Amino acid sequence: MILNGQLQTSVNGVNIQNGLATQINAKAATGEEIPDQIMVTTRQQYGLPDDAVVYCNFNQLYKIDPSTLKMWVNILNRVPNSVMWLLRFPQVGETNIHVAAQQMGLKNGKLIFSNVAAKEEHVRRGQLADVCLDTPLCNGHTTGMDVLWAGTPMVTLPGETLASRVASSQLCTLDLEELVAKNPQDYENIAVKLGNDKEYRRAIRAKVWDGRISSPLFDVRVYAKDLEDLVYKMFEKFRKGEKINHITQ
Repeated sequence: MILNGQLQTSVNGVNIQNGLATQINAKAATGEEIPDQIMVTTRQQYGLPDDAVVYCNFNQLYKIDPSTLKMWVNILNRVPNSVMWLLRFPQVGETNIHVAAQQMGLKNGKLIFSNVAAKEEHVRRGQLADVCLDTPLCNGHTTGMDVLWAGTPMVTLPGETLASRVASSQLCTLDLEELVAKNPQDYENIAVKLGNDKEYRRAIRAKVWDGRISSPLFDVRVYAKDLEDLVYKMFEKFRKGEKINHITQ
C-alpha cells in the first residue's frame, strides 16, 4: 500500500489507512477522537532511512540558536548513519538551517525536513524517531509531551528560565533524570550514547513507554487534583494572613 501510494486497503475485512492520508473525521485529525481505522506509519513516508539512527526535533525553528545547532552537528558527526528530522516550521527556515549546519561542518544529507501535520499524525509519527533532541534555549513544551507520549526519549539541557526547564521537569516526572544534561558536553554525550548503544536506547525507550502510564506526567486526574489542592492552600494562607512564600508540599 505504501509503495503503491494507495490511500487505504483491506486485510481480512479490516480497513487499513495510509498514515499520510487526510483524516475524513476532523475530530480524529485534531486528536479529539480515536481514528476508526488502523493507521500505517513508516519512515519511508517521510523520507527517513529505515536503517539510520533518527534524531528529531519538532519545535518551531526559531528555537534553534547557533549553540544548539552546533551541538546537533557534533552529535550527528559522532554517530555513524544518523540523521536529524526537523519540520518546515516555518518553511522559509529550512534553507537557513541547511546552510548554517554545513558551515559548522555537517555533511550533506544529514538533515531531513517534513511539513507540519495535523495533531493526530504529528503525535503518531513521533514514534518513528529514535531520540528527540530538545532545544535548550526554549524547550519543547507541548511538543515535548507529544514526543514522550509517542514513546520517544528526549535529551534536554535545562537553563535558568522557566521556558528552558520544562523538558527537564517532564523527564524527571518520568524518572528519567539520566536524560537531563548538566552542561553542553554532557548533552552531546547522552545523545551520542543513545545513538551508538542500541541496547541502551532500547532500554530507555522501554522506560519512556512504561512511564507514560505509570508516572503522573500524563495523569490528568492527578494533575487536576494537585492543582485544586494548591489553590486551596494558597487561599488558606491568604485567609490566615500569612506572608507570601513558597508552597513545597
